[in-house]
Amino acid sequence: MAKQARTQISANSENLYATSQDFHKILDEDLNRLYQLSFLLTGDRQKAENCCLAGIEACADENRVFREWARAWTIRVVVENAIRELTPRPTCSNSSSPPSLRTRESTNPTGYFDADTLLGLADFERFVFVLRILERYPENECALLLGSSRSQVREACTGVIKALARIG
Repeated sequence: MAKQARTQISANSENLYATSQDFHKILDEDLNRLYQLSFLLTGDRQKAENCCLAGIEACADENRVFREWARAWTIRVVVENAIRELTPRPTCSNSSSPPSLRTRESTNPTGYFDADTLLGLADFERFVFVLRILERYPENECALLLGSSRSQVREACTGVIKALARIG
C-alpha cells in the first residue's frame, strides 16, 4: 500500500515541474521583456544580451522548478546574472543627498522620466529602483540579492525617487 502511494505521488509530482517546452514557451512570450529588464539593470546592450543568453542556457538545463514558478524563476535568473555581471554596491554618501543623475534635465511635459534618466543612475541605485519599483521585489529580497542591508536598499530607493521627482 505504501509503495503504491509513493508511486502515485511520484507520478503526480512529475507534472508539477516545468519542462523544457514550458521554458521555451515562456522565452517565446517574454524574451523582449527579459531583455528589457536585463538592459535596465546592466545599462549596456552587450551585457544585457549576455545576461539573457545565460538565462536561456539556465532554462535549457531543465532545473527542477515548479511549473507555476517557472516564469518568476526565469526573471530571477536574468536578475541574478545581471548582479553577477556588475556586482552593484551601495555608494558611500551621506543619506541626506539623493543620487545624482548623469543625464540632462528632462523636458518631458508628462512628468514621466525616460530610460536614459534611469540609465544615468549609479549601478546600485538603478538595480534597487528596477527591482523594488518596476519589478516589485520586497525590500528584504532586494537586500539579499544585492548583498546589502534593508536600510541601504530603503535609502537608495528613497534617494532615487527624490532625484526622479526633481526631474519630473
